[in-house]
Amino acid sequence: MKEIEQLLQETMVTDQIIYAVLSNAAKKSSDNIIKVTIKPVLIKDEMKLQFTYHYKNKVLHKNLEGMEAISEVEELIGNYFKQAVIFTVEADYQVLVNKKGKITILKKKPTKKEIDVSHNRKKAYIIEDGVPCDFLIRLGVMSESGKVFSKKYDKFRQINRFLEMVADVIPKINKNQRLNIVDFGCGKSYLTFALYYYLTTILKLDAVIIGLDLKQDVIKFCNEVARDLNYDNLKFEHGDINDFKGFNKVDMVVTLHACDTATDAALAKAVNWEAQAILSVPCCQHEFFNKIQNPIMAPMENHGIIKEKLSSLVTDSLRANVLEILGYSTQLLEFIDMEHTPKNILIRAIKSEHSNKKEIINQYIKFKEFWGLHDLFIEEAMGEKLKGFL
Repeated sequence: MKEIEQLLQETMVTDQIIYAVLSNAAKKSSDNIIKVTIKPVLIKDEMKLQFTYHYKNKVLHKNLEGMEAISEVEELIGNYFKQAVIFTVEADYQVLVNKKGKITILKKKPTKKEIDVSHNRKKAYIIEDGVPCDFLIRLGVMSESGKVFSKKYDKFRQINRFLEMVADVIPKINKNQRLNIVDFGCGKSYLTFALYYYLTTILKLDAVIIGLDLKQDVIKFCNEVARDLNYDNLKFEHGDINDFKGFNKVDMVVTLHACDTATDAALAKAVNWEAQAILSVPCCQHEFFNKIQNPIMAPMENHGIIKEKLSSLVTDSLRANVLEILGYSTQLLEFIDMEHTPKNILIRAIKSEHSNKKEIINQYIKFKEFWGLHDLFIEEAMGEKLKGFL
């Protein structure tokens, strides 16, 4: 079965398949199944393979992806069917099984055109599926032909969601100069590479990006990828947020999933630089868990899982309030759907003075009092910039 497994890996996992038919039911089959058809479908922005099972009196459907789909086909061929035809972008394949179980695979020229796989109207993305993109190919998100791998579609969707949020920021910043951008806690840097590609390749802007992380192996890998892609103004450095001195002036600060108070440290850096734009997805908001206290909210605070979610919301709301006091217009946005990760709130802040700062300050003071908050790290990190208003 190695030949058929290799064929299925090449056609299904790499999203080359257009359509497939399994037929010529084996005599030993007692399920009265006539044939099975397979086609790719896009369901809620996720690529899957839809199996349609044709019986004498009914039709059943099952949506599978990746290795599940391959295992299902391997089970069907030989046990239930003696023939399969797989239509792909590059070729047609006919699979034949003889009485002794020997498999023969015949390869022919392609006869079918690629079809629209969407159940609904296909979403327009900034980086398109089907169009080769160098960094996505290099990072294993899409094939050389530009097809996004099904198992990487969530990551592809996340990248485009992030770029949509960046796109809303661009008209509000000064683009008549080189943009200095810092990404704190960049990790494997899918989004860092996406940001650089979007700004320099799509928008043709002059931008320099430095990604910062504490993992040396990650930094080494990211620098290698940047060199391979000739991303000359994209660099990665090993180090802590508090010690970063790579720029004297920063226009945009990105911090995605910086843990606990590391987010506050990054926000303080951004404010001190007077960055034009801040994009932050906080993570692991532990500080407030043991600090929030209000007798009225006891029914929520008495349950750890509820209190954890509550403390996260309180933390991010207060962060947005602090940024507004310090001269930023802020929004709390959904980054990606809840089904993919619970860390799905993005704080987007644009440098823009508010007309009624007194009201914003009063909201902050009353909010802290309501939750019984004091000795907060964000106040310490912001220092005199914030204390001057309180």
